[in-house]
Amino acid sequence: MAREALAVAAEAQVALKKKTAAARSWILLDSSGEGTILDVDKYAIMHRVQIHARDLRILDPLLSYPSTILGRERAIVLNLEHIKAIITADEVLLRDPAEENVVPVVEELQRRLPLASVVNNAHGEGRENVTRQHDMEAIEEDESPFEFRALEVALEAICSYLDARTSELETAAYPALDELTSKISSRNLDRVRKLKSAMTRLTARVQKVRDELEQLLDDDDDMADLYLSRKLAGASSPVSGSSVPNWLPASPTIGSRISRVSRASAATIHGNENDVEELEMLLEAYFMQIDGTLNKLTTLREYIDDTEDYINIQLDNHRNQLIQLELFLSSGTVSLSIYSLVAGIFGMNIPYSWNDDHGYVFKWVVILSGLVSGFLFIFIIAYARHKGLIGS
Repeated sequence: MAREALAVAAEAQVALKKKTAAARSWILLDSSGEGTILDVDKYAIMHRVQIHARDLRILDPLLSYPSTILGRERAIVLNLEHIKAIITADEVLLRDPAEENVVPVVEELQRRLPLASVVNNAHGEGRENVTRQHDMEAIEEDESPFEFRALEVALEAICSYLDARTSELETAAYPALDELTSKISSRNLDRVRKLKSAMTRLTARVQKVRDELEQLLDDDDDMADLYLSRKLAGASSPVSGSSVPNWLPASPTIGSRISRVSRASAATIHGNENDVEELEMLLEAYFMQIDGTLNKLTTLREYIDDTEDYINIQLDNHRNQLIQLELFLSSGTVSLSIYSLVAGIFGMNIPYSWNDDHGYVFKWVVILSGLVSGFLFIFIIAYARHKGLIGS
């Protein structure tokens, strides 16, 4: 009984550790760049950002989903390789912040998410409140919405990551291919095979990201769904008769955000809700970058195909040389068979008397048989060369 109790306690501790690890797989970054580890389950995440379970399932690392950028009513669901995030109008939820490839993304978000005015205020606390508020409003007029800044960090990170993997693959592939062309061996062939497999997998990953960006650029409605601040402006404008949703957390800059939202609501009311030029320019920049990465992989694939063609030509040439050698040997065998036939005839144990007192006959038989065999070999080779069966 004591042993069973210890086993149950150990299982409970393991389950608690797993639950804690799973619960602490999210980090919350607010508009000031402050990070907070969330000790909540997926239902709390769904309630916080107002998304459905199917959208949150896209970010599950245990499930295989292609690269996706989804615009929802109050959030952007982002699944780009290792970057799995939920972006709202004033915060970013990032999954697995302790992962090696995600740590630089977290650091970049903490550096770039804070408003420029907030950073300046940290160095100028002695300014008057009226001047500070005026500077904040002036800077907010020219800056991008919060969700676009977060989206830009994610796109920049994934494009840089895939481009770095492509550069590493190019650095390893081109010398290996050149070595294979100079020396065809099992070791070099296996090395190139592994590199080609890695290139195929990387190309598929880059292609998925490129296709997702292209699909967004082709659909203005999908891009309009990513304007969370604009939708928040419409919800908080006096015309709509509603206020800021209560699910937004309190923030030192909430007043300035509402001010910005109120100014943006004017554009919404005047019919500019379909203007997606800012987001289109942002996506086009990273689409060109990821397309350049795909072009590098395409060039590498063409180089591999050219190397394979060159190797096949070399192997065909060697095969042709072996066939020519086989033709020479076969011709020599046929020629010697004539010589062997004569030797076999004269070597038969049959009594005959025509060679008595004619010892010189042996010499002439050997000479004539050799000449006939030689002429036959030369004739076969000349005929084969005339027909183009062997090279000159």
